[in-house]
Amino acid sequence: MKITEKIEVDTVTDVVCDVCQCSVRVAIGGFQFATLHAHWGYGAKHDGERYELHICEGCFFGTLAYLKQERRIHNMFSENDDKNELSDSFGLVAADDYFGDGA
Repeated sequence: MKITEKIEVDTVTDVVCDVCQCSVRVAIGGFQFATLHAHWGYGAKHDGERYELHICEGCFFGTLAYLKQERRIHNMFSENDDKNELSDSFGLVAADDYFGDGA
């Protein structure tokens, strides 16, 4: 026997960048965004705080450029300054991974 009834279901209708407030919806359907997570634990200045930010592609790469520059500044006079670590692969863990399968 099949029993049916109408129920309300919450669904994501849009995702907005937390930086520029633009929608991250793409033309072919779906959403493209980065998520920045932080969960500060015991002993941290912000113990117990959790953060989650959704960032569009433009704001993500702007933030990444800022972090690269900060790293350059902090290591400018370091004897262990490795120029290769500051290349375009800074933070990159996979490339050409279109289906998220690591292949």
